[in-house]
Amino acid sequence: MKDHDNVRKGVTEAYTRAVKSESGGCGCQKSAVAQLAGYSTEELAGLPIDAVVNSFGCGNPVAFAGVKAGDVVLDLGSGAGIDLLIAADKTGPTGKVIGVDMTGEMIERARKNIAAAGYQNVEVRKGIIEKLPVEDASVDWVISNCVINLSPEKDRVFAEIARVLKPGGQMSVSDLVVKDLPDWVRENTDLYNACVSGAISEEEYVAGLERAGLEAVEVKERLVYDPAQIEQIAEKAVQAGAESLSGCCGPATADPVARAAESVAGRIWSAKFYAKKPAGN
Repeated sequence: MKDHDNVRKGVTEAYTRAVKSESGGCGCQKSAVAQLAGYSTEELAGLPIDAVVNSFGCGNPVAFAGVKAGDVVLDLGSGAGIDLLIAADKTGPTGKVIGVDMTGEMIERARKNIAAAGYQNVEVRKGIIEKLPVEDASVDWVISNCVINLSPEKDRVFAEIARVLKPGGQMSVSDLVVKDLPDWVRENTDLYNACVSGAISEEEYVAGLERAGLEAVEVKERLVYDPAQIEQIAEKAVQAGAESLSGCCGPATADPVARAAESVAGRIWSAKFYAKKPAGN
């Protein structure tokens, strides 16, 4: 694998291209976000369309999260702002929502969408999730939507979550997890940027959060992707050009995207993780 800075650079470039295109990025096709990521029609109805169509998530981390009026919420990898706006609606004007993203194009889109929605209690900061530009023990909730899998230093991310949470603060993160991926998947850069190759197992995720000092760690929901959904991810990852998957998993005459999807079916799913910072820390 490339060094950490190069991995982040590749992800940034991929998502800059994706937000400017008609195709998706991580987790699902942009136009299918409501169906695949679990957002309700009511949640999406009042949002700027740009925030919705430029969501690359694999879940709805704010759903049932218990965010309440007055809370401070931090979104890791906030993208075009869909979860920022949903969280801001829950916190109300007495609360605050902070987004952190490393992609300039995403930050620009998010700020425009925040302004269009008329929220005064939301801000977006540029930074990496391995070194958050956020004060210690300053937020009630950390949320994230299909982003941590892209980090080449996940233990640093988990430690940062623990650092910025207030004592008793909570985390609700939707992310892709995997099990027993073939080597050709792990080595494919396009699939890394599609949130597949860099993902870890559910067990590793839980262990990482616990090593960071968080407690009550559990998986609240799971959605195992079928071959059709995986094919959609893979196809969008290579921008409808299957050359990066050629020869990966079957005869050269076979459709490489379809064969790739079939070969990893049942090994990739979206999971919603919950964790809590001990009240005494």
